[in-house]
Amino acid sequence: MLTNLENSKIAIIGLGYVGLPLATAFAEKFKTIGYDINPQRVDELQKGHDRTLEVEDELLQRVLVKTSIELDEKGKGLLVTDAVGPISSANIYIVTVPTPTDKHNRPVLTPMLKASEMIGKLLKRGDVVIYESTVYPGVTEEECVPVLEKVSGLKFNEDFFAGYSPERINPGDKEHTVTKILKVTSGSTLEVADYVDQLYKSVITAGTHKASSIKVAEAAKVIENSQRDINIAFVNELSKIFNLLGIDTQEVLEAAGTKWNFLHFRPGLVGGHCIGVDPYYLAQKAQEVGYHPEIILAGRRLNDSMGKHVATEVIKLMMRKDLKVIDSNVLILGFTFKEDCPDVRNTRVIDIYQELKSFDMDVCVYDPWANSEEVKHEYGIEVINAGAKPVLEDYSAIILAVAHKEFKSLPIQKSENQVVFDVKGVLEKDKVDARL
Repeated sequence: MLTNLENSKIAIIGLGYVGLPLATAFAEKFKTIGYDINPQRVDELQKGHDRTLEVEDELLQRVLVKTSIELDEKGKGLLVTDAVGPISSANIYIVTVPTPTDKHNRPVLTPMLKASEMIGKLLKRGDVVIYESTVYPGVTEEECVPVLEKVSGLKFNEDFFAGYSPERINPGDKEHTVTKILKVTSGSTLEVADYVDQLYKSVITAGTHKASSIKVAEAAKVIENSQRDINIAFVNELSKIFNLLGIDTQEVLEAAGTKWNFLHFRPGLVGGHCIGVDPYYLAQKAQEVGYHPEIILAGRRLNDSMGKHVATEVIKLMMRKDLKVIDSNVLILGFTFKEDCPDVRNTRVIDIYQELKSFDMDVCVYDPWANSEEVKHEYGIEVINAGAKPVLEDYSAIILAVAHKEFKSLPIQKSENQVVFDVKGVLEKDKVDARL
């Protein structure tokens, strides 16, 4: 028996870029508990600050409550915790944990399965478990549900139910926030599908699209990012071709873009937790059923090669100017995976850095948005993000890798003694030696 929506208590498992915005949205109307395994993350959120900058401090502080008693008394709000106890009273569990790949680009479902195991210990009759993490078709019902059944001892679609509603968060985007993006929903039965759809519809002002099944919803999400990945790979390949032909890629795209049905994509590095990862999930499932996905994997290979390509082009330009390569000073502007955002997950700027270092170049990375401790922990390199800005004239090459707003006004200017490479195509053409 499903709980009436107005009596729902929602537990969000994972309070990162996806989970926290969703939790604050639900907290405006429902009793909501946000759970995360990272005590440091929980502590900062309890103090009313989100270092990912996805949720404004004013909103977070407005919905926060300190205890379960206060949550029940108010009838809505957000309790943030790293303890399992408080979430045991929930009747709706929403899983928003990461779905990464390993060093061989194989899907890693461990976070989802661990979350399912934890929830399984808490499941009660009538509870609904909804997954938002990006996966290949079949993961919810074929991988996660069996864990829920085994640990809880309850029977799927009789005692408890499942849903899938893929996240569509775009880190750093203040326009397309969680409530303003149309949400795909689905459920394990027709009744549950309606229930899940109504749940999200109560907070998503952009509306919802109810998919016919959980697998359809899973597939829809994974192809969204795969499609973008392939389109970016196409323009990345064009940039390599046009560079050899001595044609400016940006000018070609501007000209072609005057046609009404031209798709507007730009060359660049493809990182982050979605576009650079999700195609591998679809490819994995395709291979399991005996199909080798040629276009998807070709796009991935090409996009993954762009960091090395940028580094190689910079070295060629330095040699043409008769600038020393070994022991030269090079400045990389930006390290996050996208502009005006602190997210460094799966950033491909690291590929530029490592390739330059392989030529014994002295590489400095400056990024006012990146957390230097996080970069040091995840990538083992130092990033300047506070204090004095680097002196541009001290470097033989400058690579603008991320289009942070702070970089667009820097007095960057190519010269006989310096190479300027614009990965993002945001600087004026006469100020750079080359751009993608």
